[in-house]
Amino acid sequence: MNSSRRIRRMTRNKRGVTKLNLTPLMDVFTVLVFFLMINSASVETLQQPKLIKLPESMVEAKPRETVVIFVGTEQVLVQGVPVALISDIEANDNAEIETISVRLAELSESVIGLSTQTVAESQEVTVLADKSVPFSVLKKIMATCTAQGYTRVSLAVVQKSAQST
Repeated sequence: MNSSRRIRRMTRNKRGVTKLNLTPLMDVFTVLVFFLMINSASVETLQQPKLIKLPESMVEAKPRETVVIFVGTEQVLVQGVPVALISDIEANDNAEIETISVRLAELSESVIGLSTQTVAESQEVTVLADKSVPFSVLKKIMATCTAQGYTRVSLAVVQKSAQST
């Protein structure tokens, strides 16, 4: 068989099977995994109980990790623990609510882990209140929080789109 010069040259310069170098690929995936692990922990979404209807607002800032107070139509929960009834708060003439003060003091003393330490050091409270709760009740709850040293009080709202206004 008569072969062309090109075919002879290709067979002469033919090298062995090339190997795929996986080290750079594994390095990229390792960096990607660490990036995703670090950034996935920084997002927090507050879980809205079904019994609470939050007011709507246009909000730009994302929520931070804080102590959460749920104010429903019948009771108040601090970090998921029931502490007071709305009817008792309305009937009480004091500006501060003793049961909420005790629970906030417990939370600031019981620091376990980095996320709990971050919450305790932030001195910040997020209040999720039903929109039917009277403002006098919210005022007493906010006064109690500031008396316990939680100087930054945020009210949670449902974010509505800018197009609906």
